[in-house]
Amino acid sequence: MTLHFNAFVMNTASHIQHGQWRHPDSGQVDFEDVGFWIDLAKRLEAGRFDAIFFADVSGLYGPGDGDYEVYARHGLQIPSNDPAVLLSALAVNTEHLGLAYTSGILQMPPFTFARQISTLDHISKGRIAWNIVTGTQENGARNLGLPGLIPHDERYRRAEEYVDVAYQLWEGSWDDGALLKDRERGIYADASKIHKIRHKGEYYSVEGPHLPSPSAQRTPLLFQAGASDAGRAFAARHAEAVFIAAPSPEVAAEGIADTRRLAVEAGRLASDIKFFQGISFVVGSTEEEARRKEADLEEYISAEGLLAHMNFGTRPDGTVYPPETPLAAVETEASKGILEWLRRSITDREPVVADLAAILAKRARIVGTPEQIADGLQVWKDAGVDGINVVNWRLPSSYQEFIDHVMPVLRKRGLAKEEYAEGSLRRKLFGADLVNDRHPAARHRGAFKEAR
Repeated sequence: MTLHFNAFVMNTASHIQHGQWRHPDSGQVDFEDVGFWIDLAKRLEAGRFDAIFFADVSGLYGPGDGDYEVYARHGLQIPSNDPAVLLSALAVNTEHLGLAYTSGILQMPPFTFARQISTLDHISKGRIAWNIVTGTQENGARNLGLPGLIPHDERYRRAEEYVDVAYQLWEGSWDDGALLKDRERGIYADASKIHKIRHKGEYYSVEGPHLPSPSAQRTPLLFQAGASDAGRAFAARHAEAVFIAAPSPEVAAEGIADTRRLAVEAGRLASDIKFFQGISFVVGSTEEEARRKEADLEEYISAEGLLAHMNFGTRPDGTVYPPETPLAAVETEASKGILEWLRRSITDREPVVADLAAILAKRARIVGTPEQIADGLQVWKDAGVDGINVVNWRLPSSYQEFIDHVMPVLRKRGLAKEEYAEGSLRRKLFGADLVNDRHPAARHRGAFKEAR
């Protein structure tokens, strides 16, 4: 089986590789230009990428009442624009490329969101995917009318009800054959096959019916990226694709096996979920050239931006730690295991904040010739990874170099597809247009039929 490839992007100037927007060849500095994104989407489709995958946030990083100067100065996901609006433009300028975007369960009511997704799936003829997130930002929660961030496990309980409402609307509100468009009889849709869902739950009350008629996929392809116990359990029940950011193929294999085990326990097959590892690439015709290009990229890396993004580099008040700050003095609720690992790994001196930045900058990176990169990707595939979320440095060059130089080698080795399959995004990845009968969305098919 071939690997799948997504372009991992965000509708902002600085997404993951902070500081690169400063380079004169970085197009993302003008991310507000829709033409920039249309051009990128066409390049990705010509290169047979499976999808363009947009991350998103609903607020600032860091403490809710903290200083946010560092984020604005680095363009660190502020300013950022709504990816859902952008996808309409990309949909009508592409034919096969999947269009995935992130939307949190707190961002809009499930009725409104389900309508938005169905509309995009109609426009794209079945190429939409939803990355389900529960939110991690205090400021984001406040922007959405909450006093603060809801506790972690409660967010996942709320997510269960949110997706269930959406499933009811997508799968149960309209029966097959409800849309007639019968000019002779003057019947556009058969009301006896359109149903109110009348949902009343702990968090949501939605009467229905769903206003859009069924789109090609009904339920969009479902991504999820939670790494906590609650997140992996949620993914095992609902996700069809999981985005992971494992530090090594060995760690990826462990996490994939565990999530597949949970999926089987939830009544699904292990093969019902595909796993996408996030990796960045530096491509050279020789290893020496690749290392020279890597040095150029590293020259523009913002260590301060990387640390602020990971909530390692800012004090509880939001101000920035100087790079020479000993790690022992760092206060954080972020991944404390990484801090402890770094403290143990540096034994000849006291590790400092700058050491942590260097580790973060090099995570999940493959540097070398196209052949060396193909070798590396084979290792990830052997670990159980189904696809790669290709993390960019500079746009569009990161993807164009990968398409021009790496993809041909991958195709020769059978690691990348030659051509797109026909049909919806789900059909391209799984061979079917609708979620299978093992998925929790499927239980709502036909659930609301009633005599009229």
